[in-house]
Amino acid sequence: MIKLIICVVGPTGVGKTKLSIMLAKKYNAVVINADACQVYKGMDIGTAKVTREEKEGVPHYLFDIKNPDEEYTVYDYQKDLRELLYRYSSNNIIIVGGSGLYLTAGLYDYEFSPKEAKDLEEFSNEELFDMCKDINEDVDIHPNNRRRLENYLKNTNHNTKEPKLLYDVKFIGLTTDTDTLYERINLRVDKMFEQGLIDEVRKLRDTYGNTKILNSAIGYKEIINYLDDKITLDEAIKIIDSIKQNSRHYAKRQYTWFNNKNDVKWFNTDYDNFENTYNEVVKYLEG
Repeated sequence: MIKLIICVVGPTGVGKTKLSIMLAKKYNAVVINADACQVYKGMDIGTAKVTREEKEGVPHYLFDIKNPDEEYTVYDYQKDLRELLYRYSSNNIIIVGGSGLYLTAGLYDYEFSPKEAKDLEEFSNEELFDMCKDINEDVDIHPNNRRRLENYLKNTNHNTKEPKLLYDVKFIGLTTDTDTLYERINLRVDKMFEQGLIDEVRKLRDTYGNTKILNSAIGYKEIINYLDDKITLDEAIKIIDSIKQNSRHYAKRQYTWFNNKNDVKWFNTDYDNFENTYNEVVKYLEG
């Protein structure tokens, strides 16, 4: 069998994990994570991380490799993904996740400047702003908005050349209509709270402190604000709706990224009979 590298992409809540396991079992493949939050240990409920039971014995990599108080950048991911692609070059490989920047950095000839690659925490806000201005004189970010300044420097490819794909990859995207997607996102968030999301965030905060990832990841940052009394009780009651809304907005951004950056073949998710979706994907891959 010819070696396959398959990327399963799409917005949150659309069935990527399930498809990745089914494809990995069919093609005797390993699975590599491409979700920026699932690299962190203990961030399980809020990221809908694949469970041991769901893995069904399939080897999984780049899950749970960092503590939430450790820095892990897209530059780190690029190196780790490429090392795994080399190590398992004789295997079929399934890469699954919704972090488009991670996939682009790892699979394309995406080059980082020294400023992008190094830890930006040592720079002042003014220095970060000047670095952004060096890239784009008209950059529209307030000098006091440190998070946006860092994101701009770390998460944007500032090369003038269009990055080229380095590997023979099939990009498989799962999608559904907007109403169905939003309904499933809302149900997923409700389930996370039923499973103990608040306790998960409290335990992580008590163990690792108010780390950068806990204050930026959807589903965690909202609860951190509640636990730290940064929002009122009335606002805390609305926390579930806030996570749902942020998740829906993130899904929109995911669609935009994959449509603009990757040559994705899209398939509608059949939630009533997922086997239909799986069979369509296999037919495409083998056709």
